[in-house]
Amino acid sequence: MYPLELVKPMENELLQAGFEALTDEQEVEQALSDKEGTVLLMVNSVCGCAAANARPGVRLALKSGKTPDKLYTVFAGVDREATARAREFLAPYPPSSPSIALFKNGELVHMIERYQIEGRSADIVAANLKMAFDSYC
Repeated sequence: MYPLELVKPMENELLQAGFEALTDEQEVEQALSDKEGTVLLMVNSVCGCAAANARPGVRLALKSGKTPDKLYTVFAGVDREATARAREFLAPYPPSSPSIALFKNGELVHMIERYQIEGRSADIVAANLKMAFDSYC
């Protein structure tokens, strides 16, 4: 587990953008079992691609026109049980952190895995998300 003083600023980047942190299995179950509306889930991470590309990309995308109804995050390596439960909702995709998932009416409709974040700019991540928001939100 990572020290709180290390991860708190990384978590706050998303909380300040309107995300709610899911810290246990029950919170994840309740949030991702919702069958109405759109939900964006970000599996947060301490890695460099989360800091440089994923979190900034998500924040940029949320400044666009259409956005999901609800925003949630779990932190890989911090909230292990919550992250494990969230990853069950992300099947058939393998565990990936960071990653970003969009659900519509309880169905996973768009997924961005680490390999699609790593080495790409925040603008590219945001553009990918904006296209998904336009299609599903």
